[in-house]
Amino acid sequence: MDVYPPPTTRTPVADNECANDDQWCAFVHQVTHNETLSNIASWLISVPLAVLILVIIGLVARWLACRLIDRLAQRAALGVMPTVAGYGKVGELISEAANPLVVARRKQRADTMASLLKSITTAVIATIVGFMVIAQLGYNIAPLIASAGIIGIALGFGAQSLVKDFISGIFMILEDQFGVGDAVKVGEVTGTVEAVSLRVTRLRDLNGTVWYVRNGEILAVGNMSQSWGRGVLDIHVSYSADVQQVKAILKEEADRLRLDPEFESLIIEEPTVTGLERWDPDGIVVRLMLKTAADQKDTVAREMRARIKARFDAEGIEIPLPQRVVWHRSEPDPAEPAGPG
Repeated sequence: MDVYPPPTTRTPVADNECANDDQWCAFVHQVTHNETLSNIASWLISVPLAVLILVIIGLVARWLACRLIDRLAQRAALGVMPTVAGYGKVGELISEAANPLVVARRKQRADTMASLLKSITTAVIATIVGFMVIAQLGYNIAPLIASAGIIGIALGFGAQSLVKDFISGIFMILEDQFGVGDAVKVGEVTGTVEAVSLRVTRLRDLNGTVWYVRNGEILAVGNMSQSWGRGVLDIHVSYSADVQQVKAILKEEADRLRLDPEFESLIIEEPTVTGLERWDPDGIVVRLMLKTAADQKDTVAREMRARIKARFDAEGIEIPLPQRVVWHRSEPDPAEPAGPG
């Protein structure tokens, strides 16, 4: 009886031929029994298909994340803030929801934050997909991840000021400390904000000079355009003037300005005359205060000074000029004979 050796079964997928249980490689190898064709099929079909699927998943994930960010930004832009932003007629408050300037500014802030979040999301998703694609190509990504961590630490130490500027810019935009068009004072610079980015803020002063201020260097900022302002006028009059008369004139002229159709939307409260403020060498000072709409105090103060000047001229009240008292003492002439004595 002849004994035949048992038939050998060829394993269609070998560990050293089709790594990671590559189905395309195994299928081609099972059909053709050719290792070269199976490896070519793996590189031409399996790897590109896996990379394409990863890219599509990354694009879909980014699209979903951006849609979510856009919806959140839209809700933030349409939300109602709790603070008062503007005024209409005398004493009539306008909510921020009805103020087009505030609405546009809030939308700008929301769009800026949405753009930042989209950039961060895109970078994170692209990095993850990139590492997964490299892994599909058969490379070991562990050294890349370790190198990325080391590079990140090095950049963090080497670019501390840049990171500080970006973080400060994010909080400035989130907290709405100032926006484009606001009159602000940053350190020694006073001007109008022309642009606000995550790294620098651009200001233009009264002389037209453009200043670039790094956000990380802004320790304190004074915003003269938020909610309301107050014009403080120190009116100088001579010592011979009647203080009560001066106070009555100032109050009367301030009330007239408040009822003027051109300025009634700018003055939001009844003017206040605090009275005699101080004594100066040249005269006395009476203080008048006007609460105005945001960034309008200078306009109101200029008009008020012009009206006070005209009224003082009509009433004969002297606005003092710098004065100096000179004492003259005569010395005896040595050539004259001394008197009897």
